[in-house]
Amino acid sequence: MATDPAASGASAATPADAPAPAAQATAGTRAALARIEALYAGLAPEGTGALRDAYSADAYFRDPFNEVRGAAAIERIFSHMFDQLHAPRFVILERAVDGDTAWLTWDLEYRLKPGQPVRRIHGASQLRFDGDGCVCHHRDYWDAAGELYETLPLLGSVLRLIRGRLRAR
Repeated sequence: MATDPAASGASAATPADAPAPAAQATAGTRAALARIEALYAGLAPEGTGALRDAYSADAYFRDPFNEVRGAAAIERIFSHMFDQLHAPRFVILERAVDGDTAWLTWDLEYRLKPGQPVRRIHGASQLRFDGDGCVCHHRDYWDAAGELYETLPLLGSVLRLIRGRLRAR
C-alpha cells in the first residue's frame, strides 16, 4: 500500500541541495533589493522613469505626505521631490531581508536651494517584492515634525515648544 508523504509527515522528494522556499524568497529578495538600492542611490531627475520598471503596476506607496497606488503615481512623487529640493540624494545605511520583505534605513540629503546648508532626513523603508522582483508595497517611516517642520523658522519654534511640554521628565 502506498503512503502519502504529506499525510505521514514526510516531505515530498526534493533534491538535497534545493533551498527551502523561504530561502529562495530571501535570495530573490536580496537580488531585487540590490537593484532598488542601486536605483535609489543613483536617482536623478531624468531617471525617475526607471521607477516604473522597479515597481509593480499596482504597487502601494505611503510616506508622511503621500498615499498612492501605481508605479506612475510613485514616479510622480519622486519627480516632485526633484522639483522641490535641490540635489536630493539617498544614502542607504542598513538593510535587512526576511522572505519577500526588506527593510532599509537611509538618509535623504538635500538643500532647499543651491548654496544653502545640506539638510538630512533619517528614515526607514519597508519594501515587499512580488514574484517578478518588483516592489509591490513601499512604506516609508520618518519623523516629519522633528526632521522637517522643526527646521522651519516660525513653525519650528512652536513645534519645539510643544515637544518640550510633552517630553517626560
